[in-house]
Amino acid sequence: MTSTTKIHLHSQKTAKPFLKWAGGKSQLLTQINHFLPQQLINGKIKKYIEPFMGGGAVFFHIANNYQVREFYISDVNKELVIAYKTIQGYVNDLIELLNNFEQEYLSLNENKRKEYFYQVRTQFNFHRDKLDYHKFNSQWLARTAQIIFLNKTCFNGLFRVNSQGEFNVPVGKYKNPKICDIQNLQAVSRILQNVEIRHQDFSKWEDLIDSQTFIYLDPPYRPLTKTANFTAYSQQIFNDDEQIRLRDFFQRADQKGAFLMLSNSDPKNHNLDDDFFEVAYQGYHIERVKASRLINRDYLNRKTINELLIMNYENLEFRMKNLE
Repeated sequence: MTSTTKIHLHSQKTAKPFLKWAGGKSQLLTQINHFLPQQLINGKIKKYIEPFMGGGAVFFHIANNYQVREFYISDVNKELVIAYKTIQGYVNDLIELLNNFEQEYLSLNENKRKEYFYQVRTQFNFHRDKLDYHKFNSQWLARTAQIIFLNKTCFNGLFRVNSQGEFNVPVGKYKNPKICDIQNLQAVSRILQNVEIRHQDFSKWEDLIDSQTFIYLDPPYRPLTKTANFTAYSQQIFNDDEQIRLRDFFQRADQKGAFLMLSNSDPKNHNLDDDFFEVAYQGYHIERVKASRLINRDYLNRKTINELLIMNYENLEFRMKNLE
């Protein structure tokens, strides 16, 4: 690995995800970095598109470490989109609100913190259908502050909604949660200044794709078992039909000459005969990487499993280095 491909995640204050997100890729960045296209490393990629931005770990890593001219990110979760847009344009106002949350919450005892959390959660759910998600207004600031507060203080720090679209994660028991990370929020805002952020389906990016584009796809994962169906980041259901629709998008982008990487669960963790992705992505390059399952109700079942990286290219530098 050349010096240009090394990760310096802690050498300077760089932007990192401001939300903890189920399936977030922070723990996999070193492995993902190995498999990035050589064209990105060499500065030949001009556009970066991430249609399932979630916590944005891969986006922030690439924006921090590689020279890309244009960034485009999107998600179908409208709460997430307004949070990114609010930080992009109004970070100082947001910091003021989060500071108030932090000071009030940390001054309370455990029982009062619990009451405070559920009051905020109730307000968050009550106003979800009363918000204009298309045009910035002062409610976006309050909404984003609530999202970050709930994420930093809820159980396991995750975003989950029920079938009615209500945030339903219970309170956590953190002694001193960092609700307002001023330095990181400012760093995130700086990174986002030249980024186009949209609330839309992944397929809507198709017209922008060309041979100088790198696309990272991190959709809701295909459940490993029938009882492990955690895909509730939004009300949209992402079933096998959606996975195939995404595969079709992958193929069309490949035909345009773009470089693509897709993450997903590895069905073979539980069923060695499940060839869903091998069949769907036949002819593409599939690698297995190790990941810790961080969000699980049973702490004893938090174990290392395989996840898939599916690419329409091979990083020859990485392959040659591992053959030495």
